Amino acid sequence: MARIMAIETSCDETAVAIIARGQEILTNQVASQIAIHARFGGVVPEIASRQHLLTLNPLIRKALAEAGLGWPEIDALAVTQGPGLVGALLVGVSTAKAMAWALNKPLLAVNHMAGHIYANMLGGAVEFPLLCLVVSGGHTELIYMERDMEFTTLGQTRDDAAGEAFDKIARVLGLPYPGGPVIDKLAYEGSDTLNFPRTMLEEGSLDFSFSGLKTAVMNHVHNCRQRELAVDTADIAASFQGAVVDVLVDKTALAIDITRPATLMLAGGVAANSHLRRAMQELADRRGLPLSVPPLALCTDNAAMIGAAAWPLFKAGRESSMSLNALPNLPLPGAVENCR
Repeated sequence: MARIMAIETSCDETAVAIIARGQEILTNQVASQIAIHARFGGVVPEIASRQHLLTLNPLIRKALAEAGLGWPEIDALAVTQGPGLVGALLVGVSTAKAMAWALNKPLLAVNHMAGHIYANMLGGAVEFPLLCLVVSGGHTELIYMERDMEFTTLGQTRDDAAGEAFDKIARVLGLPYPGGPVIDKLAYEGSDTLNFPRTMLEEGSLDFSFSGLKTAVMNHVHNCRQRELAVDTADIAASFQGAVVDVLVDKTALAIDITRPATLMLAGGVAANSHLRRAMQELADRRGLPLSVPPLALCTDNAAMIGAAAWPLFKAGRESSMSLNALPNLPLPGAVENCR
């Protein structure tokens, strides 16, 4: 039974997992830095890197203890190579390289976005071809996969990622960090009545743009404050979120028409948003497609997803050399841009 220890340090979560056969989670440890970065209203890269240095080795020991394993029972080391914050990535890459060298085990370099997609594989096998909407703090992409580990990028954001827009609007409204979960909850108390723009770009485009929506919300809040009017944060949250979800779902529907997938997927940190999950399920039901969405704990950054994405690399013998380096702008492996 092949066991892979996976390390994830791309941003502000230090995570270690041990995955058996690419699907069975033996342990999945995550040390969150949210409380540390909340006072700054967002992630401070230097602080994130230092926290990874402090946390990673104890987390590795904890993972081995919880799984009841020793080093001889670990068959490979997997690590997030990118994309992400370069300093944070370097902590994980350096640690994984050192362990792989010392233990004479294969080193597997994993793309963080592939990890988010493969979080869905931890629930069992899915049918190809598949279409995945990946929505996170740094990425908003529509990815088509004809088969295992073959990625085609159909569309991506041209400016702000959806998760980034959530955090920025939360700051404007004076809401705590991270903003996504707070806006999701607050939206249930408001109504989508403010008619914020749904930016679809040129006809047929599968790309996204949220900068105009962000500006419209900020201008609305500014105008209310200038005129000394009440700022109804619940209605703003519901209207902003409604605009984001509408665009995400409409673009996904267009991509379904183009690719005719057998499976529809949702992945990334924003996949935890309850309104988006419900809207994507409604879309899947209308199109007669199965929808795969990771459990909430596997939507945000974790190492189990990295271990799942490392499994096909391990099976194919695609190990990395000791010259492996962190790549903050790493593209998906073999990804083809806007091929449709």
